[in-house]
Amino acid sequence: MLKRLSLMLIALCLIVGISQQNSKVFASTDQSESINEKLGLPIVVYGGSLTEQQKSDVQELLEVDQHNEVDVFTVDGQDIASYIGGNPNSRMFSSVKIIQKDQGEGLNIEIVSPDNITDVTKEMYANALLTAGVEDADVKVASSVKVSGHSALTGIYKAYDQKGAKLDEGRMEVANEELNVSTSLAEKEGLDRDQVSELMTEIKKAIADQDPATREEVEQIVQEQLQALNIELSEEDRKRLTDLFNQMKDLNIDFDQVRNQLDDLTNTIQDLVGDEGFWNKVSSAIESFFTSLTNFIRSLFS
Repeated sequence: MLKRLSLMLIALCLIVGISQQNSKVFASTDQSESINEKLGLPIVVYGGSLTEQQKSDVQELLEVDQHNEVDVFTVDGQDIASYIGGNPNSRMFSSVKIIQKDQGEGLNIEIVSPDNITDVTKEMYANALLTAGVEDADVKVASSVKVSGHSALTGIYKAYDQKGAKLDEGRMEVANEELNVSTSLAEKEGLDRDQVSELMTEIKKAIADQDPATREEVEQIVQEQLQALNIELSEEDRKRLTDLFNQMKDLNIDFDQVRNQLDDLTNTIQDLVGDEGFWNKVSSAIESFFTSLTNFIRSLFS
């Protein structure tokens, strides 16, 4: 009797174990990612100068293993020359992952290695990509070494081209120039990258509202936005801005189509600027307190 009971207990344990294994298999199957037949596979573009180890690091940063399948491309100096007329000998490290979204979902940029992208912010990427004609996508940017981040744009251009959604060449070139101007202005004394991004966004919104017909009208918009944001630039930098946005005007880029995304971008930038301003005030108050305390202590001994 005892032997029979023992056998029954063993059998019961085996049944429970098999049942649990089966449930795990089914759960794993349910959680697997299905392929979006309408929008296509996620796209990963690696910088052509990456070593095998660096490429492996970037794969981890971009979470490539989260997807059952991805379309993979490599971008190099020849692509820079082809898409934006750049230096064909350029070394390319910035890499990107792009997941296309339904129309109206907007553009979401994430820099997943912020310590290694030294010059370009996600707001700068967003502004430039809207100029280039990229509107609805999740974009992750990564590098395993410190780089400026400019070449990521070329990787995105190549991804769209290879997938049959070729972007306008003129808009790509202007978007690249926009990124160059933005990062250059952000290096000026008294300006930070968030202020530059806000300036670029507000000028675009003003162009959408006013629809300037001449270079002089574009120049007036630039000057108005500089005054509104209390930004002072040299005559040379004001001319660079006017030249840039006059090129956009000549390309007939309709920023009304992405007005909601520009508004969202403005709100994001203003939140960043506000947070920075708050902590600057806290820092200033702490510094003032300790200065007063030091002066008080000195007065006790004088």
